[in-house]
Amino acid sequence: MSLFSSISEVFKGFKSLLVGMRITAGQAVKPTITVQYPHQTLKMPDRFRGHLELTIDPATGQTKCTACGLCVRACPSDCIDLDGLKKEGEKRKSVSKYEQNFTQCSLCGCCVDACPSDAIQYSKDYNVVSFNRDDFGKMDLFRKAEIKKQDWLKAHPQPPAPVVPPPPTTPAAPAPAPEQKQP
Repeated sequence: MSLFSSISEVFKGFKSLLVGMRITAGQAVKPTITVQYPHQTLKMPDRFRGHLELTIDPATGQTKCTACGLCVRACPSDCIDLDGLKKEGEKRKSVSKYEQNFTQCSLCGCCVDACPSDAIQYSKDYNVVSFNRDDFGKMDLFRKAEIKKQDWLKAHPQPPAPVVPPPPTTPAAPAPAPEQKQP
């Protein structure tokens, strides 16, 4: 190895060191973007696909699901089980049981796309944890929707029924006096 090649190697190494230090110094002055989890969390993007959840109608607090079963037929993983009934006095059928086997769900979106009433959507909840796998085998979405409904009812108390005043009574008009004949 010649003296020229040795000196050339030293200068190349020194240049490489300076380039690395320049990159390090540039990154050191940038603001930190680290999130101090669990004290801080990131907002999930709109396209995030968590487990399914039933949508609550903001006007009534009821679930939008009509238990039509299109989501069950559209699911390629066969992981949705639902049942519905028609309650007395209601025009449409409503869901009474909605369970999802999240361990089999492929998060493909076929069920969400197939729903004609936009009654199911993906949750933005990403921190769903458990020590027991069976907790995800039968996720009771109807029970979670009922909890949301209770929260909705607390936020939207029913106004008291309007007091209807009794109809005003008008004094009875005096009966006309019988006409007397004059002789």
